[in-house]
Amino acid sequence: MDSATFALTDIHREFRDTLRRFADDRIAPHAAQADRDAAFPKASFDACVELELCALGIPEAYGGAGADMITQAIMAEELARACASTSVTMLISKLGMLPVMNFASEEIKQTYLPRIASGEAQASYCLSEADAGSDVASMRTRAVKDGDSYILTGAKHWITNAGVSDTYTVFASTDPDAGRKGISCFLVEAGWGVEIAPHEDKMGLRGSPTAGVMFDEIRVPATHLIGQEGEGFRIAMHTLDRSRPTIGSQAVGIAQGAVDAAAAYMGERTAFGKPIADLQGLRFMIADMAMKTEVARTMTYRACSIIDQGDPHGELSVMGAMAKCFASDTAMEVATDAVQLFGGYGYTKDFPVERFMRDAKITQIYEGTNQIQRVVISKGVLG
Repeated sequence: MDSATFALTDIHREFRDTLRRFADDRIAPHAAQADRDAAFPKASFDACVELELCALGIPEAYGGAGADMITQAIMAEELARACASTSVTMLISKLGMLPVMNFASEEIKQTYLPRIASGEAQASYCLSEADAGSDVASMRTRAVKDGDSYILTGAKHWITNAGVSDTYTVFASTDPDAGRKGISCFLVEAGWGVEIAPHEDKMGLRGSPTAGVMFDEIRVPATHLIGQEGEGFRIAMHTLDRSRPTIGSQAVGIAQGAVDAAAAYMGERTAFGKPIADLQGLRFMIADMAMKTEVARTMTYRACSIIDQGDPHGELSVMGAMAKCFASDTAMEVATDAVQLFGGYGYTKDFPVERFMRDAKITQIYEGTNQIQRVVISKGVLG
C-alpha cells in the first residue's frame, strides 16, 4: 500500500465497528464521572485490558498484537470519541515504550514490553521540564555515570500518567556542555525512588493524571540506558514523529464525538415550530464540521501509513506535524461549534460537548505545540 494512496481494509472497518460498540457500551458511561472527579478511569482502563487493546502497538515477539498504525489510530479515535482521557491511557504507554522498541537492548525489551502488552504495567514519557518544553536542549535533569550505574537528579513536568505508571522513560543530560548532543535516555522503574508531585488541576483530560516527576539522586543501572550516551535527542524526536499521528487521531475522535452529539441534538431540538436541523445556517455549520473532521482523519491515516511503510521518502516529520496540527486545530474548532449549536445547553455539563471543547485544547499543546509543528512544516517547505 503506497503511503499516498492508502485505503482502509475491510478488517479496519470491522475493527472500527467493534471499537465503536465497545466504546459506547463500556467507556462512554464512565466519561463524565472521570472528568468530574478528575480520577483515573480505572473501569474504562480495565475494559480496554479485557479487550487486549494494550497489546495493539507492541510487536508480536514481545506478547503484543503488532497492529499496523492505522489500526492503532482507529483505536485512539474511537476511544476519544467516547472519552479522551481513556484514549490517553492507551496511548501513553506506547509513547513510553517507543524508545524501548526502537533503541533498547533485547534484555530490556524482553523484560518490559510483555508487561505493557498484557496491561499489567503502564509507562510514562518524561521529556518536558519547567523551563524546557519546546526547548528540549535546555533541560537540567542530569545523569552522572557512577560505576555500573547512573545517578539521576532533576525534575520533569507535565508528565501524563504520573503516579500510575510503573516505568518512566526519562531524558537527561549526560554532558551539559554538549547541548542536545549531550542528552541521553533511560528507563526508570517507579520503585527506584521516583517521587510524584501533586496532580495538576486541569481544564480538560481530567481523567488522565498529570503531575511533576522528581528524581533525587536515583541510581539507575547502566543496562537501562536506552541507545548510547548522547543519542537521547534523536531518540526523543524519532519517538515524537511516530506518536504525533495518533495524537491527531485522538483529536479526530474528539471532533467526531462533537459532530455526532451536535447532529443528534439538532434532530431533537425544535425552534420556530420545526427541528433546528431544518435551518440552513445550522445545516451548513454541521456540514463544515463533518468535512473538516474527515480531512483531519485522512491526514492522520496518511501519516500512519507512512510509519507502516518505514518512511521510505523521509516524509514523516513534516506529514506527522501536519496531521497533528491540522487535526487538533480542527478538534478545537469543531468542538467549539458544537457548543454553539447546543446554545445555552452546550455551556452546561448536562451535555458532553463542553467536555469535548475542554479536552480538545490540550491536543494543540502536548507532544509539541502547534506553533512548533508549524516550525517543522515550514522547514520542510522552505528548507
